Amino acid sequence: MATEDSAPVRVVSRRMVRPSSGGVATCSAEHAAEMVHLAPWDLQMLTVDYIQKGILLPKAPAGDGGERLVGRLASSFARALGRFYPFAGRLAAEEQLEDGGVTVSLRCTSEGAEFVHAVAPGVTVADVAASLYIPRVVWSFFPLDGLVGADAVAGSRPVLAGQVTELADGVFVAMSLSHAVADGTAFWHLFNTWSEMNRSGGADAEMFTPPPVLERWFPDACPVPVPLPFAKLEHMIRRFDCPPVEECFFHFSAESIKKLKARANAEVDRAGVGSATSTATLSSLQSLLAHVWRSVSRARRLSPVEETTYTVLVGCRGRVKRVPQTYAGNAVVRATARSTAGEILDRGLGWTARLLNSAIASLDEAALVGSLTSWHQDPRFAYQAGFWNPAMVVTGNSPRFDAYGNDFGCGPPVAVRSGGANKVDGRVTVYEGRGGGGSMGLEVCLAPEALARLAADDGFIYQD
Repeated sequence: MATEDSAPVRVVSRRMVRPSSGGVATCSAEHAAEMVHLAPWDLQMLTVDYIQKGILLPKAPAGDGGERLVGRLASSFARALGRFYPFAGRLAAEEQLEDGGVTVSLRCTSEGAEFVHAVAPGVTVADVAASLYIPRVVWSFFPLDGLVGADAVAGSRPVLAGQVTELADGVFVAMSLSHAVADGTAFWHLFNTWSEMNRSGGADAEMFTPPPVLERWFPDACPVPVPLPFAKLEHMIRRFDCPPVEECFFHFSAESIKKLKARANAEVDRAGVGSATSTATLSSLQSLLAHVWRSVSRARRLSPVEETTYTVLVGCRGRVKRVPQTYAGNAVVRATARSTAGEILDRGLGWTARLLNSAIASLDEAALVGSLTSWHQDPRFAYQAGFWNPAMVVTGNSPRFDAYGNDFGCGPPVAVRSGGANKVDGRVTVYEGRGGGGSMGLEVCLAPEALARLAADDGFIYQD
């Protein structure tokens, strides 16, 4: 693979892609007058980086590369944007003279989403997919890097961008989407729509991916728009310089996941561990994340008395009845479990998984709606600065998201990866496994020394 010094990724072109009339919804003059007021779930994400996820595809058929490939992908991207037309708009702040604060809305201006064509002829599919360590060049496959939502407001930047990077023997297709306008569920809904529209060809082809619900949901007692206590939106930004990190991608087979879940539940049953807020059975994901928490704590060589936390992003669709599955905004909150490193290592997998289970189960509908209703009275935002510490672990994304179903017409993805956004020591991104059937993939981001110990830990990778 080309070295980083040789700048292996070169941008060929940039363009603005506007919603196409071939989509189900278009950004007509009527839509251009629309304003989507952001809900508290959206507003709390104005301070974090864009969501960045992408897939590695086999090389396109002969004669279908270069501008022809990019043109077709840009066209289907425009049609997908027709369904999600607010994402072609811009975030805008408006001063509230009465209280001196600001409100933030997504204006359906149809200015467009950015679309980037890049080439990396010295990078191969194996460089990206076959190595345990993820090469840093992957971060260059993602557009709008380094932006948070509040930056997009101040600079009238796009809230959405796509990038197609041609490799030596493959294609990497990526999206970056402001976390202030959507969460991971909405992100992958758009990605699935894009891939199906590209695969199906014509604009009139029947679509199986359902259309999104674009209208924002607010509890009855929540003001609309929601005022923020800042004279200028830039005042809410807190930059964070994370210590150096490296990344590995670990695959867990369906069989190993099944064994982890059985072991965790058996330990809980033997010990009689439970709580008023926990649910009866530990899930596969909770069991895997408990295994990660214990293994990372061991790799970090934490003191037995040091507090360690695990924060999981929890989806609210299904938890709050009035929020539909195809809701195209944010519907995600954070659940945090706490313990000492000594306890989670000594008390076992089941006890640790039960901590996660209890934290998640405490987020019932009444708690979620109540916190949302009162959020404007004491608004809190997702910051890395002040939140991060060297004993924390945070997990986002979900194995329920359909990442490997994104066949753009040249075969299913070879791999899925994320960009450099929100990459801190302790970040763990979970995906469905490429083989399906309950397998899972983990993108683990840690300080180099700790990651090297985790990668060499047979007890982490092999649970038999």
